[in-house]
Amino acid sequence: MAKTSSIEKNNRRAKLSKQYGAKRAKLKALVMNQSLPLDQRFAATLKLAELPRNSAENRVHNRCELTGRPRGYYRKLKLSRIALRQLGNLGMIPGMVKSSW
Repeated sequence: MAKTSSIEKNNRRAKLSKQYGAKRAKLKALVMNQSLPLDQRFAATLKLAELPRNSAENRVHNRCELTGRPRGYYRKLKLSRIALRQLGNLGMIPGMVKSSW
C-alpha cells in the first residue's frame, strides 16, 4: 500500500489539472501560434508560468485505485498488476481465469 500522503498529493494534482485545464490549453495555443506577434506570445508564456505547477496534466501519475501503487499499472482496469492478480484469483474480474497448459 502506498503512503496516504502520496495518494492525496496525486489526487490534488488531478483536481488542479482539471480545474486549470481549459485555461492552460488556451494559453498554450496562444504561445504556439506563430502568426501572433512575439510580445503577445511572450505575455502568454508569462501568464502560463504564473499558474500552479501541479496544474499541469503531465504531473498527474497513474496509480492503482485499490493500493495506490504507481508502477505496473493497467490503464484499462485502473489497477496495478498485483491487485489485478489478487482480484483475478478471487474470481472478481469477469472473464479472467488462471491459466494452465
